[in-house]
Amino acid sequence: LAALSWGGGQTSLSPCQFLRRQQVLQLYRKILRAIREVPAEQDRRYLKDWAREEFRRNKDATEEDAIRMMITQGNMQLKELQRTLKLAKS
Repeated sequence: LAALSWGGGQTSLSPCQFLRRQQVLQLYRKILRAIREVPAEQDRRYLKDWAREEFRRNKDATEEDAIRMMITQGNMQLKELQRTLKLAKS
């Protein structure tokens, strides 16, 4: 998501890029919040590292379709994590 990042010398974002960037940041925050609910410290650390690495690895993506697909996959993974946590609590 290099085209969607803030930073040195970057041109301003188009409205579509701005919205996509907001979606990515919102997804990242939601994933990190969900990970905080994981009871085991070791699992929390693993999942946090995994999430950071996934977002970092894909930060240079610029193709709109690929970014949309990654957001969709991220949302599915978030829902799966939330379902798992809900089951673990019951």
